[in-house]
Amino acid sequence: MKKELVLHLPGTSKHDLRYRRDAEVNTTLEELLLYFIFLINLCILTFGMVNPHMYYLNKVMTSLFVDTSLPNDERSSFRSIRSIADFWKFMEGPLLEGLYWDSWYNHQQLYSLKNSSRIYCENILLGVARVRQLRVRNNTCKVYSEFQSLVSDCYNKYTAENEDLSDFGLKSDTEWKYSAPPANAPWHWGFVGVYRDGGYIVTLSKSKSETKTKFADLRLNSWVTRGTRVVFIDFSLYNANVNLFCTIRLVAEFPATGGLLTSWHIYSVKLLRYVTYYDYFIASCEVIFCIFLFVFIMQELKKLNEFKSAYFKSIWNWLEMLLLALCFLAVSFYAYCNMQNFILLGRLLRNREEYPDFYFLAYWHIYYNNILAITIFFAWIKIFKFISFNETMSQLSSTLSRCMKDIVGFAIMFFIIFSAYAQLGFLVFGSQVDDFSTFQNSIFAQFRIVLGDFNFAGIQQANWILGPVYFITFIFFVFFVLLNMFLAIINDTYSEVKADYSIGRRPDFELGNIIKKSYFNVLEKLRLKKAQDDEDKKMKTTKELAQQARKEGFSENEIQGAEHMKTWKERLEKKYYSTEIQDDYQPVTQQEFRELFLYAVELEKELHYISLKLNQMMRKLQ
Repeated sequence: MKKELVLHLPGTSKHDLRYRRDAEVNTTLEELLLYFIFLINLCILTFGMVNPHMYYLNKVMTSLFVDTSLPNDERSSFRSIRSIADFWKFMEGPLLEGLYWDSWYNHQQLYSLKNSSRIYCENILLGVARVRQLRVRNNTCKVYSEFQSLVSDCYNKYTAENEDLSDFGLKSDTEWKYSAPPANAPWHWGFVGVYRDGGYIVTLSKSKSETKTKFADLRLNSWVTRGTRVVFIDFSLYNANVNLFCTIRLVAEFPATGGLLTSWHIYSVKLLRYVTYYDYFIASCEVIFCIFLFVFIMQELKKLNEFKSAYFKSIWNWLEMLLLALCFLAVSFYAYCNMQNFILLGRLLRNREEYPDFYFLAYWHIYYNNILAITIFFAWIKIFKFISFNETMSQLSSTLSRCMKDIVGFAIMFFIIFSAYAQLGFLVFGSQVDDFSTFQNSIFAQFRIVLGDFNFAGIQQANWILGPVYFITFIFFVFFVLLNMFLAIINDTYSEVKADYSIGRRPDFELGNIIKKSYFNVLEKLRLKKAQDDEDKKMKTTKELAQQARKEGFSENEIQGAEHMKTWKERLEKKYYSTEIQDDYQPVTQQEFRELFLYAVELEKELHYISLKLNQMMRKLQ
């Protein structure tokens, strides 16, 4: 056996390296193919849940309940009301007219069902609508002693501790009595507070005239008082034409400062999942998704058992675990939502005179959609794991990994300056400019300034000295200095990576070259004459170059030496620089070392010959 000069692993033969590389390539291609099937299935699953009619249904309901003008006031709507008087105009005007559609435009009766409502004649009002309010107790705030003689009543902002749980007003009907919230009801995040369920509830009638009388009675008996902090208007619709449920929540907040703030949440969701043939196709994709999830979990458990703690050193393994956790969470949400759908729909069909809480279902369904959106985002990001075998993508990943320390140091400096400007803007302009009304708004406002979206007139009007100073210095330090420093870090690191790649530090193998080579191998097997045609073409090219060299005056010895040198070089390059066996550390035998040494000697001779020729040409020119 020949003695070897081993540069990496003793006893590792070149055949073993080739076998390992081929096995790694095959494994990568198999994983890529399997993952692409999973990704296509996930895309079909997620996009199959989204209906383009959702946007139009939301838009129609927004136009009807949010943008419809108040009676005798064409410029006001629910979007712009700012007083309790305008609130009652909305309740007895656009809300009442929008909820009850019992006839066609020519007053012809459309439906035989008694007291049925079809909003826009297409959307069934499920059950009845509900109005509820949350209140705070009197004397929940502390008044300065000098003003106690002037202030007899004091209602603080809404919190669970300040909430009023006692009956008020007429105390005869349920709308004047407090109702405790359900245990699993979600809280509502408003403009000036976070509100829980329950409160003082008004369940509307299926009759338009009865509801109108109820609204008038509530207004005359001051159902909304100084202690009221928020009023919720909830109802749900179903459109059978597009198989969509629409849950609508209109919110009127009464802050402790006075006035009124309005918001609305309109969600269109598909709660009845399996109706058409396409829905059953989506169901089959869901089953395939669960199978993929099980297979991927088993693969990761196998890797974890094999590599132990080394498994957690790879960023791709962390991404894989995150993706699996999101998939498992999405399956759990899906099962929970379907179970709640079954329970709530059965309750609705049994009693149509109650308010069905579809907002609860829509709330969890929106969370389910958000989880799926995040899942498919990270699923696409994972493709970089396979594309990183490409030279360009490898340069990108190498650049980011090399400059990570510099970016972290830059980020610390950036956020120190950014936070300083955010606090300055909040303290100086927060009381007058909406973009700086809170510290969080100030942060986002500064990001918008960097992108070119800013309200300079509002800043200048708030403070005509500090406003321009703040704006000019922020643009200079953040936009012109810090952002250019960030780009300089990226550019310098990318230049270093390009330089390393230019001297041969390339990835082990490139996926594109592997696929291309496999493709040509298949073509050669299908057309056996292709390889022979390539050899004939190569011989013809060599003969043409030799004839051209004779015409230019080269001797036969020089031509034969050049051909011999070219053949030797091609053989060595094929042997040592092939993409199949690229490794920084390969075992080299004594025979191979001797061949490489002779090759280096021949190159030195050629360089010496070229140098002599150049000197002769320079002397002739002189």
